[in-house]
Amino acid sequence: MNQEDENLGRRRFLLASLAGVGGVGAVGAAVPFVASWSPSERAKAAGGPAKIDISKLEPGRLVTGEWRGKPIYVVQRTQDMIKLLESADIKDRLKDKNSDNAAQQPEFAKNDHRSREPDLLVLEGVCTHLGCAPKLVAEVKPQAYDTQWKGGFFCPCHGSRFDMAGRVYAGSPANDNLKVPPYIVEGSQLIIGLEA
Repeated sequence: MNQEDENLGRRRFLLASLAGVGGVGAVGAAVPFVASWSPSERAKAAGGPAKIDISKLEPGRLVTGEWRGKPIYVVQRTQDMIKLLESADIKDRLKDKNSDNAAQQPEFAKNDHRSREPDLLVLEGVCTHLGCAPKLVAEVKPQAYDTQWKGGFFCPCHGSRFDMAGRVYAGSPANDNLKVPPYIVEGSQLIIGLEA
């Protein structure tokens, strides 16, 4: 074996060793990087279903819970509230009276009540204008700030008004109805995040 053959063999060995070490290093760096794309256990828990006890819910009252970091409003509507939702004079004043925006509610809530059952309302308590928290105004009567409005949800930050189904009134800064999350009812438990 001459000197040139010996040097060529060393070069090939060094190049193969360098490629092998580089490949192992690349895999070693890629594994934690790819693993970081998976959500943490905390993130998985935050996106999972949430339960709200509705056993003590009273007509015309609000119970709040939380799902995915957002407040959830649960209201047991009275018969007067339900009748008002179905009246034509209210529907004519709404921006999206037929709840046509599919991103605002699951398919089961595309009705006058925007709910599974007429007496139980479930909404995300986040105004669709700037994310404020609307307040429940449960009285079915004209209000001081709008004599035509018969109650529902009022956002005190910018004056958006919603009916008792979370539908936004024309003339309000908010463009969309309050969002209805997916939910099911099992006995006295309301489970947010599941849809049957």
